Amino acid sequence: MAKKKQEFEKQDEQLQEVNEALTGAGKWIEDNANLISWIVCGIAVIVIGIIAINTYVIKPKAAEAANENAKAEAYFLAGDFDKALNGDDAECIGFEAIAQEYKHFQQGELAALYAGICYYEKGEYEEAAKYLKKFSAGDLNINPAAHQLLGDAYVELEEYGKAAKAFEAAAESGNEIIAPMSLKKAGIVYLHEGEKAKALRAFEAIKNDYPQSAEAQDIDKYIAVAE
Repeated sequence: MAKKKQEFEKQDEQLQEVNEALTGAGKWIEDNANLISWIVCGIAVIVIGIIAINTYVIKPKAAEAANENAKAEAYFLAGDFDKALNGDDAECIGFEAIAQEYKHFQQGELAALYAGICYYEKGEYEEAAKYLKKFSAGDLNINPAAHQLLGDAYVELEEYGKAAKAFEAAAESGNEIIAPMSLKKAGIVYLHEGEKAKALRAFEAIKNDYPQSAEAQDIDKYIAVAE
């Protein structure tokens, strides 16, 4: 009986503590009603501000960037890489300006990719590498293709270590077309640099992982050189 009485007393004490805490919390809310109202209003203002920025700033800016890219793309497709890059002093501002002005938007990154391709086609490989490094996207086709072209630019610049790294990055995508191409490019670079073990690993990856690819058809002769 004494033990049960102690348990009941302990429970009563706990209930009193809970009631006191709830009473204290209620009193604090009453005493700070104005502060709470200001906090709620502040959160509402922030949420409304985010929605407004997205609706009236971000979306129109992204559409504006897409429109500018379309103008530059017309020159790109026509093979006029100078105007595609620098604009026409009229309607088109060019990929370089788009990449800078809209760098925080996906269209700005796309413009950087286009600028990199334009410079590569012009034979200006250092500028090409500068812009290709700026491009980053989750697209399983575009991103590895950009890495592969970056590797090609580094080869032209005779920066073979960076080239191999870019080719390996392109191969990591697992893209059925770009990955075996990039692995072969990486292997050839490694052979050029005397790194036969790395070259062999790249060539064997083509044979084992992409046996149906065009690169796999004559890969045995590259493996023989690397062994």
